[in-house]
Amino acid sequence: MEPNSCCLISTKRGQIRDKRRLKLCGTNYPTSICFIVVNEFCERFSFYGMKAVLTLYFLTYLHWDKDLSTAIYHAFSSLAYFTPILGALIADSWLGKFKTIIYLSIVYVIGHVVKSVGAIPTVGSSDVHIALSMVGLILIALGTGGIKPCVAAFGGDQFDEHSISERQKFFSIFYMSINAGSLLSTVVTPILRGDVQCFGGDCYALAFGVPAALMVVALVVFIAGSSLYKKSPPQGNILLEVCNCIGFAIKNRWRSSKRGPSRPHWLDWAEEKYSKRLIQEIKMVLRVLVLYIPLPMFWALFDQQGSRWTLQATRMNMAFVRPAFWCQIKSDSIFIIMLNALLILVFVPIFDLIIYPLVRLCRINVTPLRKMAMGMIFAALAFCAATLVEVNVVVRTNALQTFNHTLTDAQDPDEYKMLSLGESSKNLTIEVTYSGHTSECLQKFEQEKTYSLMVFPSEGGVQCQLVVSTAGRSRGFPIKSCLYILPYISLSVSVSSGRYPEVKYSLETEMGSYLDLGLLDFGASYTIILEEKSGTIGVTKIEDVKANNVHIAWQIPQYVLITAGEVMFSITGLEFSYSQAPANMKSVLQAGWLLTVAFGNVIVLIVAEGAGLEQWKEFLLFAGLLLGVCVIFSIMSYFYTYVDPDQLDKIHQEGSGKEEEDDNYTKTIPNEMKLNKRQKSTKL
Repeated sequence: MEPNSCCLISTKRGQIRDKRRLKLCGTNYPTSICFIVVNEFCERFSFYGMKAVLTLYFLTYLHWDKDLSTAIYHAFSSLAYFTPILGALIADSWLGKFKTIIYLSIVYVIGHVVKSVGAIPTVGSSDVHIALSMVGLILIALGTGGIKPCVAAFGGDQFDEHSISERQKFFSIFYMSINAGSLLSTVVTPILRGDVQCFGGDCYALAFGVPAALMVVALVVFIAGSSLYKKSPPQGNILLEVCNCIGFAIKNRWRSSKRGPSRPHWLDWAEEKYSKRLIQEIKMVLRVLVLYIPLPMFWALFDQQGSRWTLQATRMNMAFVRPAFWCQIKSDSIFIIMLNALLILVFVPIFDLIIYPLVRLCRINVTPLRKMAMGMIFAALAFCAATLVEVNVVVRTNALQTFNHTLTDAQDPDEYKMLSLGESSKNLTIEVTYSGHTSECLQKFEQEKTYSLMVFPSEGGVQCQLVVSTAGRSRGFPIKSCLYILPYISLSVSVSSGRYPEVKYSLETEMGSYLDLGLLDFGASYTIILEEKSGTIGVTKIEDVKANNVHIAWQIPQYVLITAGEVMFSITGLEFSYSQAPANMKSVLQAGWLLTVAFGNVIVLIVAEGAGLEQWKEFLLFAGLLLGVCVIFSIMSYFYTYVDPDQLDKIHQEGSGKEEEDDNYTKTIPNEMKLNKRQKSTKL
């Protein structure tokens, strides 16, 4: 029979089953992985499509500030990576990977539906929207986290033990499908949100509803390939057995520490009760888990692409994405975010087919752990680049101080300056001199707000009015241009950047005509003053905050660096977790790998909420921490010994066969000749 042929045999129940799994034409890849890869593509489209507009949903729909939005964003990401341990336990101990993926995918779909309903303005009050959104996010986190370790391990199970090279390439293809889904979703869902209007505004319900539909497709595709899958049955409550074994070893060692010979490893003290095979497998898992301890720091940096780096992009000039198709992507800062997914699709084949082979030609041993250490270094360099960008952005956005200037009509001070209040709000008296007369204006100021003080003549002196400006809020919200109309002071208005040759205005007493406001540039803040001169309305435009002059293209180097780090770190870690795990603990170890992502998001929450650093200092802190962690990880990697779980299986199978032969031999000995257990005796 040819190597890739397939033989059909009849079972006792009359069913027809494959003796050998169907292979893709001309390759050693099982056909079943096609369904798994397509399922992963749709599931990742679903997850990242929802996540692409999540921060803006918090800011513009639920009206949360940037710090709360960042905290909830990372809390959700953290929960999505804590739940894999639950999915792994269900898969390895109870239902098996196949059924676990199906049942938790149903939970996943329900979460998307609840989240979409929470984005419909007509459904209840704002409290109802928040409650539905939080319930939906929790269900999504449970679903996506629960299936994460199972899908990757289930895909690895489809390969024979001899197809090591094909399995390694599968994990690269698997990771590319993740980023292909991410790339497409980050283009589509922001367009659905902004270009499609529903309920009188941006259509978040549709932007969340389409990912829900893609998750349904993912579930259907996965079920469609069920007849082709190689399904490993669950091995019982393996985690409970592992915990009992560890507990017995510790207890036995403590009791026997003062008497009896020492043993090579502390787990060997469990040999009296548990098999050597289980003890050896636990040793393998613990060695890998100890190696995972420093890894969360990488994810603490990596996951800030969706929060801190996004907010950095909102304060930069995005003029290079102004063609018609990209206008919505530009306004949502998604264009630069999807650069990561696009670069992954480019970098994976480049690294696999060019860079790694060239390094091997130089006789450099490229081990998985060395790749991961290099990935950490590239991520740290990415945050150094982000620090340089942030420093330049901050120089442009320095804001608000008191000033002591002599101003002419319709003139703005050269810059805003900082006013230290010392408390949350404070009443201050401002002296204004006009035509030789000094007047006092009593105004109330609040912390972390930006103000414009409007001064115009009135009977007996001058009149002052304090107007809250949006200049200070451009740090975390994509403000384009803001308008004030005097002497009737209107609310600030955010508009898209561009030229406005005909803007209609109205006063309390009459309808106005059209005004030519000229160019309103991205990130700028303007005050528009209307004055009556000789029976006509004159327009004076003051640029309070200059337009964003740091181009968003300066973010490209940091995305290139962190994507290169991701290819070396994440893909390698995924395959490493599978290859170093025993057959009955592969989902558990995959969950351990994903748990490092969860702890990485916890680190971001602690630093973002507790450190209180300026953003560029925070970026620099993260870069330094990751470099320090990289040194620790490199030292730990030096002492790590790679294992082959399949080889371990063969050894134990041979050993169990030998034990069986010994048992059979013992049975052939006459009863009176059987060797009894050694007991206390007296020498004669």
